[in-house]
Amino acid sequence: MNFTMSSFPPVDRPQPVSRRAFLKIGALAGGGLLVSLQLASKLEAATATTPGGPFAPNAFLRLTPDGRLTVLAKHSEMGQGIYTGLATCVAEEMDADWAQVSVEAAPADKAYAHTAFGIQMTGGSTSMWEAYTQMRQAGATARALLVAAAAQRWGIAADGLRTEKGFVLAPDGRRLAYGDLATAAAGLTPPAEVPLKDPSRFTLIGKQGRRVDTAAKVNGTAVFGLDVRLPGMLFAVLVRPPVFGATLRRVDYAAAKSVPGVRQVVATTRGVAIIATTTWAARQGAAALVAEWNEGALATLSSESQREAYVRMLAEPGAVARATGDVASAFAGAATKIEALFDFPYLAHAAMEPLNATARFNADGTLEVWAPTQFQTVDQMAAAQVAGLPPERVTLHTTLLGGGFGRKANPASDFVIEAVEVAKAARAPVQVVWTREDDTRGGYYRPRTLVQAKLGLDAAGRPVSWETHVVNQSIIKGTAFESAMMRNGVDVSQVEGLEEVHYAVPNTRTVWHDAPAGVPVLWWRSVGHSFTAFVKETLIDDAARAAGRDPLDYRIDLLAAHPRYVAILKLLREKSNWGRPPAGRFQGVAIHESFGSIVGEVAEVSVSAGAIRVHKVTAVADCGFAVNPDGVRAQVMSGVIYALSAALYGEITFKDGRPVQSNFHDYPVVRMPEAPVVETHIIDSGASMGGIGEPGTPPFMPALSNAILA
Repeated sequence: MNFTMSSFPPVDRPQPVSRRAFLKIGALAGGGLLVSLQLASKLEAATATTPGGPFAPNAFLRLTPDGRLTVLAKHSEMGQGIYTGLATCVAEEMDADWAQVSVEAAPADKAYAHTAFGIQMTGGSTSMWEAYTQMRQAGATARALLVAAAAQRWGIAADGLRTEKGFVLAPDGRRLAYGDLATAAAGLTPPAEVPLKDPSRFTLIGKQGRRVDTAAKVNGTAVFGLDVRLPGMLFAVLVRPPVFGATLRRVDYAAAKSVPGVRQVVATTRGVAIIATTTWAARQGAAALVAEWNEGALATLSSESQREAYVRMLAEPGAVARATGDVASAFAGAATKIEALFDFPYLAHAAMEPLNATARFNADGTLEVWAPTQFQTVDQMAAAQVAGLPPERVTLHTTLLGGGFGRKANPASDFVIEAVEVAKAARAPVQVVWTREDDTRGGYYRPRTLVQAKLGLDAAGRPVSWETHVVNQSIIKGTAFESAMMRNGVDVSQVEGLEEVHYAVPNTRTVWHDAPAGVPVLWWRSVGHSFTAFVKETLIDDAARAAGRDPLDYRIDLLAAHPRYVAILKLLREKSNWGRPPAGRFQGVAIHESFGSIVGEVAEVSVSAGAIRVHKVTAVADCGFAVNPDGVRAQVMSGVIYALSAALYGEITFKDGRPVQSNFHDYPVVRMPEAPVVETHIIDSGASMGGIGEPGTPPFMPALSNAILA
């Protein structure tokens, strides 16, 4: 991805590209609920702080007289560390005392819209670069007002004062705590412009390692979606169709209603809801429900028949995503021809916290929803539509997410809509809980994908042609985002990573074949890059071996025009002890750019009696600049483990129209004894800041595959 962003430290607003552009929908911005701040090229003041209340000069922070600084996070925290990242930027510019900083989720409100996309959301590994300058401006504005308040109290010029760890200090040694100045600062007018710190003066940005949410997660006080409890709350489980697209033909409620604790059984747009006093009672009622379904067109779907259909589609014309030169002639004249067919399965998101949402209709005619969501604006509007209310009368509370990986950023708002429908029918607060089986079989998978690839090499072993054909379902076709995300008949999220191959290849062609819809599909951590990186990086390894070259050196030669790539590969060679693994172990390398960042990885693997063991992964990440280096390392590690789970175990298959896998016994994830050592090195290249939540995932699977081949 190419962004028109300045070098660090200030990160200017980027121009949305490819799949990111779909979010640029101003109409989805919703109405103001709690704060009147509007987003523009710079922060503007919110409505005046109530006298005697907390100091809240903008929508992103409040300071109380006891000195506590609360940062309101516009982005969802799902383990990736964004609460810490946002707070770091605010605290840095405020010169706040980190020990006094806490974070809470911002409400769903247009004040917290993504500055590039126009809606409030978390995804695409965009959160840190999107909010970096905005959060710094918020902190700098608060600091300027606190300094002005201290200058007024002392009767001296503000430009002679300095700040440090929550205090304003005068040249003569006097000092005032921020909390003591909060009330006075609240009565001042925020400046139109505020200077930001020079990076040489940073004490937190680029250095901060302590997360703001660790203590609450350790002591159990952190509130995830499943932790929400309200007075008089009921619990519901839905019985959904066994086949996607099936409709309810007949239902007998009697057995379900007879289960102790079951209060109601009601039909919804997505199935039948069993509402009970406990989740267990709701699950027992669901098991007792007698339902018959019209199974529809997908009743005969099997993984085998689908593969056959996809192979046939490869012979049909597709939509050209990118073409340079004359691929056919170059391949025909190539000295060496490499051809491959890749089959990537459906993958579930498998977050540790299954889907859930809680809804309550209030006596004043308003609606409140508590949800572990990545898609605040979309979910708020969907909830309002189901409730028959204007969006400004719907309050959406974002809880912590026990993982998301894209599943909780659903344009269909499925799990939120269910909660609103059921609460409306129950006339009581209701938490709708998805069981693990519901979640695994509930659809919205990474699409099943076939990729046919042809790579031609000249006599010297250098690529002269590269052609790929991708067959899969579109994620966004048929959604409200289709007009923005389809380009020349191509769902760009399904060819990203292959549209532009950075290796020096003069003739390229990428074609997308739109497979029939049916099985619900959605973005999965790193989206198209999760399989395009595998195609690209295993083919390059094949080419290196065909050319008789070392795979890492071969990459460096072909990427000579891209110095960031070369720097990563050279550091990777050094840090991984490339070419000299311990006895019985073998190495594989891969490098890939996604979401504005480049990550290279070397996997160190052994294979014994067919069992694969990954001992160590050495990674080098260039995301431009790391606000929280420990957070970057944690996310690369997370991406590696997530990819390892998919590589070893991940597969959703279909038989008689039904997903076969259901829970962790047949859709396993990597456990601690299987996890490798992950050593991550960060290059602060000064390039435009990229994301890091997803870029660690794509290079691992090809690095693993290349190590196994070695």
